[in-house]
Amino acid sequence: MDILKKVPIREQDPSVRVNNFEEVCLGYTIDEAMEEGLRCIQCKNPRCVKGCPVSIDIPGFIKEIVNNNFKDAYEVINKYSALPAVCGRVCPQESQCEEVCIRGIKGEPVAIGKLERFVADWARENNILPKPPQNKNGRKVAIIGSGPAGITCAGEMAKYGYDVTIFEALHEPGGVLVYGIPEFRLPKEKVVKPEIENVKSLGVKIETNVIVGKSVTIDELLDEEGYEAVFIASGAGLPKFMGIPGENANGVFSANEYLTRSNLMKAFDEDYDTPIITGERVAVVGGGNVAMDAARTAVRLGAKVTIVYRRSESELPARTEEVHHAKEEGIEFMFLTNPKEILVDDKGWVKGMKCVRMDLGDEDSTGRRRPIEIEGTEFIIDVDSVIMSLGTSPNPLISSTTKGLETNRYQCIVADDETGMTSREGVFAGGDAVTGSATVILAMGAGKAAAKAMNQYILSKNS
Repeated sequence: MDILKKVPIREQDPSVRVNNFEEVCLGYTIDEAMEEGLRCIQCKNPRCVKGCPVSIDIPGFIKEIVNNNFKDAYEVINKYSALPAVCGRVCPQESQCEEVCIRGIKGEPVAIGKLERFVADWARENNILPKPPQNKNGRKVAIIGSGPAGITCAGEMAKYGYDVTIFEALHEPGGVLVYGIPEFRLPKEKVVKPEIENVKSLGVKIETNVIVGKSVTIDELLDEEGYEAVFIASGAGLPKFMGIPGENANGVFSANEYLTRSNLMKAFDEDYDTPIITGERVAVVGGGNVAMDAARTAVRLGAKVTIVYRRSESELPARTEEVHHAKEEGIEFMFLTNPKEILVDDKGWVKGMKCVRMDLGDEDSTGRRRPIEIEGTEFIIDVDSVIMSLGTSPNPLISSTTKGLETNRYQCIVADDETGMTSREGVFAGGDAVTGSATVILAMGAGKAAAKAMNQYILSKNS
């Protein structure tokens, strides 16, 4: 055993997986997980815990893995996280817990995410469920949205003893976990649904097909329905576009629409007739994780895919693992390139995309060098579909139908960083509805922090 290197993780061969939607990463076996767990040096002051947005006792659960106590390992994780099988798959551990792992100073950090996934999968396969709360306090709270922030907040409030109801706009709970992340990264039936069921087993109720702001308003929930607090976790599902000519052509998608159709309408299942036009040559504009997801989905639907990104490879915001997998699957990258116009044929369909070469200037407000067009470098790439993956912003429906709820110029709800408290008394918010598009684990951290603050708010109000 080489203690300086992670135990390798098994994956589907790229030439095989581009033809299916099955999970790419196959996870650790028991022996592999125990061997990787031995690499943890059990720090007395574990920096990895501070690097985790939900503060999981990482050395604690790894110690139980090494001792062959997988049920105990799950119970340790479950104290802190409602979605361990999800987080073990999609969290950017390399920039959080693993980034500060002491083992990583000399050699590779401990594979914390893969070990979390192993424990969660073992618990599911062995029907280990979270322990339900012992006492109910009879007080009602409402959660708007069933994505990672909402599910986390709901689970925490249930543990405090509250009667929790989640209101979900779509027909299936899970938010971005269900509609935004492809099956090959996050299986829905195998992983997402069981973890949502675990939260429901705590007594949480989920009402689907309820559009807050239309079906019911937050003011009505607080003033007429008897809810003592509301947590807004409605995400950021409003896609951004560039505003260039041709963006309204047939064959132009937002990544949000493309992935939602693929997931909720089951484009990954050959038995379903999903209304999604992929095209033979697809350009994906953007460089984040969502861009990688859209590109890798298009490959599996039979397209030749090029990712167009206006900065260099070193500035790609996507996870290193996702970029690596995309390259393995034959996706081409066109860096320092930006679209200028989408070319349209006489029937209104995409027939190409005019682009321009870019250079990098001074740093902008994000700390990255600002892209600058190079005059006279326009050229055309041959594509018949374009997927825009430029980020998302919150839908203004909730903020526009709630009295006294402050938003910023990006339509994000203004909320306290530590408590999630908004300008409207009794209303808290967190996740993408506050920050704009971000990661699953950051949304979970916001949901957990807001639950603590909501509990304190209700107790103080009734004391």
